Order: sequence, then C-alpha cells, then structure tokens
Amino acid sequence: MDDIIRFVEDQLIDKKEFPAFDAGDTITVYYEIKEGNKTRTQFFRGVVIQRRGSGATETFTVRKMSGDIGVERIFPINMPSIQKIEVNKHGKVRRGRIFYFRKLRGKKARIKEKMSFRKKK
Repeated sequence: MDDIIRFVEDQLIDKKEFPAFDAGDTITVYYEIKEGNKTRTQFFRGVVIQRRGSGATETFTVRKMSGDIGVERIFPINMPSIQKIEVNKHGKVRRGRIFYFRKLRGKKARIKEKMSFRKKK
C-alpha cells in the first residue's frame, strides 16, 4: 500500500530543489503571500527546530525571535508558495529535534557554527 501511495505522490507532486539543511541551521524561507488580487514575497528567517515526515508529506519548523516573543512556523517542503530557501549558517547540534531551544534566552540561545573544512592547495 505504501508503494502505491509513494508512486502516486511522485507522479503528481512537483518537487523543488532546495539546499540541504537540518536542525540547528539558520535559514531564510521566501514565500508568496496573496492579499486580495496582489501577491508579494515575504521572508521568514530563523533556526530550524525539526524536520519531520518523508516524501511529499515532509515538513520543517522554523523558529525566530520577534522582540522577546518566539514565533514558530511550520512549512511543508512541497508548499507551492515557497519560492526559495537560503541557508545562512549551518549549526552544530547533537539532536534532530531541538525543542530545548524554546526555553533558552540570550547568549544561551546561540548555536555554534559548523566548521567547513576546505582542501588546501
């Protein structure tokens, strides 16, 4: 049964190519908003708290701080209004779902950046 569902999802849903990101990464999601008959692009920049699901039903949760208030938004990966995703920083975390990040404030809420190793010439 799962094979049939996965086959239909692959045939009908258009897959977009996005950069690889995981929990702990800081990303910017550009998505389209329709207001009446006008459309505009808005962005949401924050830390990825989790990726959940697989295939066409995969979602990711992004958290940002707006003043002192934390704002979270869940995006389906195949949402047609998502225009692009930019990865600003790759964070170094030890878990796939960093819900403990919600309780942290100030300097404790920092996530270390992953070191990228370059080839020496």
